[in-house]
Amino acid sequence: MADPAPAPALAHVAHLEVEVGPPLEIGATPGGLRRVIPITGGRVSGPLLTGRVVPGGADFQLIRSETETEADARYVLESDDGELVYVVNRAVRTGSAEDIARLQRDLPVDPSRIYFRSAPVFETAAPRLATLTSHVHLGVGTRRPRSVVFDIFRVD
Repeated sequence: MADPAPAPALAHVAHLEVEVGPPLEIGATPGGLRRVIPITGGRVSGPLLTGRVVPGGADFQLIRSETETEADARYVLESDDGELVYVVNRAVRTGSAEDIARLQRDLPVDPSRIYFRSAPVFETAAPRLATLTSHVHLGVGTRRPRSVVFDIFRVD
């Protein structure tokens, strides 16, 4: 049996501060509680691009249990140079029932108590940002009152 490949390195690509509006509660479905959270704006900064989160996206959440949420956020970034990037950011967030209940009430929770990871996928026509479309990325998230913060890393 061959030795396993070495673990890949991670390179920081961007810091996202995504502003969100009040959730729209769809209700209990066979898969769990469905909720849609409007994305109202925000900022992106980092070594690859700086700019804004374009208002109009949304985070489509499925709350599977009182400790686990599946998120599927779709939104657009616009660089300071006018380049557009479409983002599909799928995530899993887990924590204790008490901590998740605090997050749902927009109360602060120590980020180390919550597992919040994502696998963002990017689409862009901007040649300068082509590495976004040709690499796998990993996001580490933190839920704050009225915003979600993600640090995005390229998997090398």
